[in-house]
Amino acid sequence: MPSWDPGLYLTYESERARPFLDLVVRVPTEPRTIVDLGCGPGHLSAVLRQRWPQARITGVDSSPEMIEQARREGDGEGISYELGDIASWSPPAPVDLVVSNAAFQWVPEQLEVVPRLRRHVAPGGVLAFQVPDNHDEPNHVLLRELAGRAPYAEHAAGLATARGVSPAAYLDVLVDDGWDLDVWGTTYFHVLPGDDPVFRWISGTGARPVLQALPHELRAEFVENYKAALREAYPRREYGTVLPFPRTFVVAKRRV
Repeated sequence: MPSWDPGLYLTYESERARPFLDLVVRVPTEPRTIVDLGCGPGHLSAVLRQRWPQARITGVDSSPEMIEQARREGDGEGISYELGDIASWSPPAPVDLVVSNAAFQWVPEQLEVVPRLRRHVAPGGVLAFQVPDNHDEPNHVLLRELAGRAPYAEHAAGLATARGVSPAAYLDVLVDDGWDLDVWGTTYFHVLPGDDPVFRWISGTGARPVLQALPHELRAEFVENYKAALREAYPRREYGTVLPFPRTFVVAKRRV
């Protein structure tokens, strides 16, 4: 896993938060205990607190940088944060809501791990999450192609792997007689201002493993080549640069 920069990640805070807002409004319960897996810098804890003010909220993330930022901004008042690996996480007791925003794509074998997380949901509780489904979008295709070329491939080949999962794929692995499923897909069209905004966006997330793997003497060259390719794929318009972003949403409610 790469190290994370909370400040860079939050450059597009409102755009990154929008899918989470669209997710939580579809949760059909009033949870008393909530675990946010892959909570990042804790910037979305306020959304959970506003919607469920009486709930006890725990944020879990594998990044020390993200947990440090989250604790600095909002630890206390019914919210706590802890380091943890999603793939091996388990609570001391089942919880009412396990929620996750754009984190499961970083979990190896996510289509095996996520169904197992259901065992930690209490009867009547919910597993709700959204993940990117953008592995075929130009920014990711170009990243994989460039990282696979010499001289970068020696350091970065295989790090820009496709991580997106379609709604149909998650539906197939989560269908169960004991659960009610609400699965859908949405494409957001983010209008981003400034120069090279698509690079700024992806450098805070999907491109980080590649950028961190490259030695300093190659990184600057890679960045310039990647920026040039992104500018061609996402031309700047009078009102900004449009970044289409498909996402997969799942709300799975455990029957009592």
